[in-house]
Amino acid sequence: MNIRTVVCCLAVAGLVGCASLPTAGPTRDQVLDQARKEGQRHFDLVEIDPRVVTAVSAQPVENVAGKFEHFGKPPVPAIGIGDSVSISIWEASGGGLFGSEPAAGAAGGVSVPTAGGGGHSVTIPEQVVGADGGLSVPYAGRVRAAGRTPEQVQQAIQQALADRAIEPQVVVTVTKQISDDVTVSGELVSGARIPLSIRGDRLLDVIASVGGAKSAPYDTYVRLARDGQTTTIAMDRLISDPQANIYVWPGDTITLIKAPRTFSVFGATLNNPVVPFDEEQMNLAQAIAKAGGLEDLRADPAGVFLFRFEPLAIVKTLGVADLATTPEGETPVLYHLSLRDVNGYFLAERFPMHDNDLIYVANAPLTELQKFFTLLGTITGPVISGAVVSRGSH
Repeated sequence: MNIRTVVCCLAVAGLVGCASLPTAGPTRDQVLDQARKEGQRHFDLVEIDPRVVTAVSAQPVENVAGKFEHFGKPPVPAIGIGDSVSISIWEASGGGLFGSEPAAGAAGGVSVPTAGGGGHSVTIPEQVVGADGGLSVPYAGRVRAAGRTPEQVQQAIQQALADRAIEPQVVVTVTKQISDDVTVSGELVSGARIPLSIRGDRLLDVIASVGGAKSAPYDTYVRLARDGQTTTIAMDRLISDPQANIYVWPGDTITLIKAPRTFSVFGATLNNPVVPFDEEQMNLAQAIAKAGGLEDLRADPAGVFLFRFEPLAIVKTLGVADLATTPEGETPVLYHLSLRDVNGYFLAERFPMHDNDLIYVANAPLTELQKFFTLLGTITGPVISGAVVSRGSH
C-alpha cells in the first residue's frame, strides 16, 4: 500500500470521526436546527431586532400592592392586648381625689402640685393591657383600652372620674406597643419589632428604622408576608418606583435577603465565567465584555445566543408559542443576535440582562475545520514519516 492510499484511508477515518472533535458547543447552524426536533418544539427561537428589544425592555413587573387585599394606608394604630400604657391625671384644684391627702397614696401613683399650686397631678405606674383588653384606673375601675386610640381611652377615663375628681384631665401614653408593630429580620439587618407610627410607615421607612440593608440595593431583595400571602421585590425597585414602596400593616413580616444576580457565559469568549451584576442594570453588550469579548480565533460573530425563561406576558408580546415548561408557567426562549452587522452592537446595548441568563457564543465553522486538519496532521504525520524512512532504507 503506497503513502497516498494510507493518507486517504486515514483522512476518511478522520472525516467519520470529525463529529466527535472537542468543541465548546454546537455551531450556529446546529443551534438553529435544534429549535424543532422530531416534530416537537423544544424552545422558542427569537431573532433580536428593535421590536424585540422594545418588548423585553418594557417587561411588566408584578403589582406589589395588588398582591394583598389591603395595601393602602392602615388605620391609626390602636391600643392592643399586651401593650404597656402610662396614665397621668390632673385635677383643677387641690384637695381633690388625687390631691396630696392619703387618697393620693390610694391612687398608687405620685402626686405632684401643678404649676401655680392650684391643682395636682398623679401618674399611675405603667401597666400592661390585660387579656380582657382593660386597664385598671383608681376610682374609675376597669377601663377598656384594647381597640381604642389613646385619645379615646383618655375620654373614657375622664367620663368615669367626672363626678368624683375636680375637672379631671387625662393623658394616656403608650410606652411599649407590641400589638401594632411589624417584624423585620434577615441576614442583612439587626432583627427587630418596629411599632407603627400614626402617620403610617412604608417599607423603606421600616427598613431604615433598623439601620437599612448592609448590601448593595441591586443585590438585596425584600420579602413581605401579610395575611398568608408573600411577595418578593428587589430593593432597587423599591427605591426607584414609589408605587412599589407600599404601606406596611400591623403584623407584617419583612425579611431582607441577599441574593446577588449573576449570568453565565459559555462558548467562544475569552473567559467562561459566572459573572455577578455589579450595577443595577446591565445590557448584553456589557455582559459579553465582562467575559472578555469574543475570541478572535474561535468565535462566530453571527452566533451569539442568550437563553432565558420568559413569563407568559412576554411570550404573548413576542408572538411566539407558549410552551410553559416550568412549574411557574414560563417558556424557554433562545434569543439570537448577529454581531457581524454593526446594527447588532446597538441592539446589544439596548437588550437588558436578567438574573440567571445564559450567554453562548458559537464557534466559527472554520474553527472546526481547522481542528480537523490539525487532528489529521497528528495522525498522518508519523505514518508518512515512517513510510518515507521505510522507502529510503530500500
